[in-house]
Amino acid sequence: MTEPTQTATPQDDSAESRAQRYPLLSEPHVVLHGTVDHSMYANFRTQLAAAPETGPIVVAISTLGGDPEVARLMGEELRLLREYTSRETLFLGKVAVYSAGATFMASFPVDKRFLTRGTRIMVHERILTKTINLSGPLKSVIAGLQANLHEIEHSIRIEEEGFRALVRGSKIPFEDVQQRAPANWYIEADEARDLGLVLDVI
Repeated sequence: MTEPTQTATPQDDSAESRAQRYPLLSEPHVVLHGTVDHSMYANFRTQLAAAPETGPIVVAISTLGGDPEVARLMGEELRLLREYTSRETLFLGKVAVYSAGATFMASFPVDKRFLTRGTRIMVHERILTKTINLSGPLKSVIAGLQANLHEIEHSIRIEEEGFRALVRGSKIPFEDVQQRAPANWYIEADEARDLGLVLDVI
C-alpha cells in the first residue's frame, strides 16, 4: 500500500511535516502548467507515456484555466488507466487550480487529491460568447435558434456533471456549488482540506 492510500485524518500540524507523509508527491511523473489546451494535452500524453510502467502516477498542475473539454479528456485518459491497470493516480495542485484545472481535478477521487500550501481553487460556470445571425426562411431560423438552445442546455448538463464529480465524497453539497459558481468561487487550500475536497495540504 502506498502512502497516499492511507486514510488517516490529516492532523493540525505544519505543512512541512505533512509533506513527509507523502514522499511520492515530491517528484510528480507528469507536470503541467499554463493554459489547458491541446498543447497541454500533447505534453500530458508525452509525459504519461514516459512514466514508470508500475506503481502510482502523480500528476501535478498549475493553471489559470482553459478548455474544459481538454481537461475532461485528460481526466478520461487517467480514468481508463485506473480501470484497465488498477494503478493509483494522484493529483497535486500547485499555486492555482482555476476553472478547467478544477474540472481536471474532479476526475480524481477526493482521497487522491492534494494541494500545496497557498494554492487556491477557483470554480465558475462555463462561459459562452456567441453571436447569432438570423437569416433565411422562418422555419430554418427557428431550427437554428433551437440548435443553439440545445447546445447551451447540453453544456449546462456537462457542467453540472463536472460539479457533482468535483464535490463527490466531500462535505460540499452540489447545491452550494451551483449557488457560488456564477460569482467565481475561490477556495483556499486549507479550506479545501477542511471541506473534504482534497485529502491534505503539503
